[in-house]
Amino acid sequence: MKSPFDGWYEKAGVRTDPRRVIRDEMATGRTLFPEALIPYLHHPLVRELEPDRRFGLVARHFYQYMQFTMHFETSVVNRAAARIADGTSGLRLPGAARLDAYRIYCDEAYHALYSLDIVEQVRDATAIDVPAYDFAPFLGRLDGIGEEVLPGEPVLVQLLQVVVFETLVTSILKDVPKDPSVIDTIREVVRDHAEDEGRHHAYFAAFFRELWQGMSPALRERAARCLPELVGRSLTPDLVPVRASLRAAGLGEAAVREIVADCHAPGLLRENVRNSARHTFHLFESVGVMDVPGARDAFTTAGLL
Repeated sequence: MKSPFDGWYEKAGVRTDPRRVIRDEMATGRTLFPEALIPYLHHPLVRELEPDRRFGLVARHFYQYMQFTMHFETSVVNRAAARIADGTSGLRLPGAARLDAYRIYCDEAYHALYSLDIVEQVRDATAIDVPAYDFAPFLGRLDGIGEEVLPGEPVLVQLLQVVVFETLVTSILKDVPKDPSVIDTIREVVRDHAEDEGRHHAYFAAFFRELWQGMSPALRERAARCLPELVGRSLTPDLVPVRASLRAAGLGEAAVREIVADCHAPGLLRENVRNSARHTFHLFESVGVMDVPGARDAFTTAGLL
């Protein structure tokens, strides 16, 4: 595995980036999150809301994204990174690859730290409360895939989870830093995250090749049939905080149901999953996942190809 972490001590965000601090930016009238990336914000029922209520929706969407990031980095990525680093992943990896996994562990812990830091800063700057966020149901759905589709392989499921997530290319890390409508501090935080994630993407793409080659043909077939469900669940948005935010904006239950149904229709969700996972699918193709009997049919049935 060729290391993408050469120069990590000089380049990694945890080693070099300053703490990003909001100062007087809220007075500029700019926003906290690109409005084009909030699916329900332009729904007719939401456009009718007063500006302060719409801004509250943006703030809560920002909180949700940052809190998801915080929990995901520590509960999913670092769970797998620790296994790779301490030698309990099931793969015999050279020491250099295990050291890189610990570098990822450090990166992700720092991402979690500054995600919570910026949430606290925005709360203080806007006086908009941060809703409680429960990550356990999402993690339960991810881990449940193993129990349903790949029973008896909980460690492999954890490794596949991190491969899927760390090879996705979502619009948030790519688009937020370039959006001048967003306050600079948030753009800088997301840019810092994106720079580290580029190295993580390269690492886990190489790791997956090692992981796949180390599986028996029978296990490859089982894993290949697990991957469509894993990709789909990984990218399906958690609508519980969305509904709660819409209610907090003063919308009634009928309006909330209509907005969610319109903006998160199954066809739209599948299209978003396909777009975000295209690099992951290319990785699967390149290592031979799609050549396993039944794999391509499983991805097609799931609406991912």
